[in-house]
Amino acid sequence: MPSEQEDRNVLGGELMPCSTDPITGFWRTGKCHTGPEDLGCHAVCCELTKKFLEFSKETGNDLSTPMPEYGFAGLKPGDRWCVCAGRWKEALDAGFACPIYLEATSEAALKYVSRSILEEYAVLDDPED
Repeated sequence: MPSEQEDRNVLGGELMPCSTDPITGFWRTGKCHTGPEDLGCHAVCCELTKKFLEFSKETGNDLSTPMPEYGFAGLKPGDRWCVCAGRWKEALDAGFACPIYLEATSEAALKYVSRSILEEYAVLDDPED
């Protein structure tokens, strides 16, 4: 499980939940905390878009196809999900970045992308309202 340091958001405050329906996060806690065990750095709380899901599938990470054997129903546009910071940055560079929730995005994402860029893609309301 994450340490206290890994439970901070990109704004420096407490990391808020991203989604509990579907349940997200590396540890499936609903939060985008990360730690040494999370090699993909699932730190960015996104509101998924069709273009992002298509980009992710085309680049090797199919998030939309259900995989019942893993208890994964597949994601659809509008779902909130903790995505790998590196994948979000790849999508950004390719023009397919999806909106994010700053309060629910781990400060670990700052190793991949600057706060100012994250702020450009920020959704301003609370992710679990």
